[in-house]
Amino acid sequence: MPTRQDISRRGFLGATALATGGLAAHSQLSLAASLHGGHPLAPKPSHFPAKAKNLIIFFMTGGMSHVDTFDYKPQLTKRHGQKIGSKTIKRLDYKFKQHGQSGQQVSELFPHVAQCVDDMCFIHSIFNDSAGHSKATLAMHTGSVTIPMPSIGAWVGYGLGTLNPNLPPFVVFAKLEPYTAYQCWGNDFLPAYYRGLRVIPPQPIPHLKSPVSSVSRLELERQMLRDVNESHLKLRPGDVKLPGRMANFDTAYGLMREAPEAFDVSRESDHTLDLYGLKRGDRASFAWQCLVTRRLVERGVRVVELFDVGSNSNWDNHSDISKHRGLAKQLDQPLAGLITDLKQRGMLDDTLIVGCTEFGRTPWQDATPKGRGHHASAFTCFLAGGGVNAGTAYGASDELGNKVARDPVHVHDFHATILHLLGLDHTRLTYRYAGRDFRLTDVAGKVIDGVLA
Repeated sequence: MPTRQDISRRGFLGATALATGGLAAHSQLSLAASLHGGHPLAPKPSHFPAKAKNLIIFFMTGGMSHVDTFDYKPQLTKRHGQKIGSKTIKRLDYKFKQHGQSGQQVSELFPHVAQCVDDMCFIHSIFNDSAGHSKATLAMHTGSVTIPMPSIGAWVGYGLGTLNPNLPPFVVFAKLEPYTAYQCWGNDFLPAYYRGLRVIPPQPIPHLKSPVSSVSRLELERQMLRDVNESHLKLRPGDVKLPGRMANFDTAYGLMREAPEAFDVSRESDHTLDLYGLKRGDRASFAWQCLVTRRLVERGVRVVELFDVGSNSNWDNHSDISKHRGLAKQLDQPLAGLITDLKQRGMLDDTLIVGCTEFGRTPWQDATPKGRGHHASAFTCFLAGGGVNAGTAYGASDELGNKVARDPVHVHDFHATILHLLGLDHTRLTYRYAGRDFRLTDVAGKVIDGVLA
């Protein structure tokens, strides 16, 4: 199996050939080579030397409150009950404390993440173009608040390829659907093999085990299917979708071999399970998802995204911000465990972790005195790992967490910076469709130098 080390196009094709039966795969690989100059998912050179080779995204669906988690605003408590126009300022419900050598302020909701702040960079000046869930979620994933576009995971797969031909370039953990659902991991006009593969615990990939027990029969069926597809494609040289479907079939075949082992954490040590807060035998919790994320990245998956959605609710706490406590508990130790685990294994240096949400919460009360509303004009996201200026905070909101006070970061800037850390120039990562060149950052975006190491 290929390792996380960079592998050449020839090596990638060779690994695929060995994995699928040597000479039996030769005709298929020859076809891929003629169509794409190599396997369509083979590793591609970055635009410049990359700080990170892999991307892990945590998305806190519903709008995690910045002022109750990582953006400390003591003025909210001091001015509790005062008016901002017609709005009534709401105090902080959680205590904050400085942590690490960097002295980052973190609320009591995240005691485990607080121990990792010296490996993290908090951006306190993010703003989005919409305060509606669907539009804001779409923007955070595709750069567009209006129409569906390719997701950031699909763009990274398109720009860099994958490091393992037997696993998808982009895997998504989404036990429940987020706002805009599959559009968060969609490929849109990019080839189909860049679409994210959704994993739904506790049965990660249904029908993964092949019903065919005979290897010779299975290979015969694959050869027959390959021959039919190649003949069909020769008659339709302009069909751009068929090669994508063929590549997906190959990945599906590789999944039957490698995914069961990747999703099996039974051989992990008790120390590792404890690090994530995972009970042995658990195959559904967020802790299990985080540990499997490490195993997938370790095995060559380029991008993994985890949607942090509670079993009965998400972070959209209009009526009672105390619900953040249960949601934070689900996220806290597994996230900190992943950062620590990657660091211990020497993987954090070339793995970029991104934590974000569609918007923050209002500094004032909303549906009830206990709740907070949607707030897109200033909120917090964080980065950790490959190439990040660790132990720092970038930008600032005002004393109430209401508006950006310093160094504003638009969603396009956020995306441009993520791509930069992966060695991709956001202005050069384009795809021509319907007569124009599209990109993740549309016609805007700038790399935020202050978050780079």
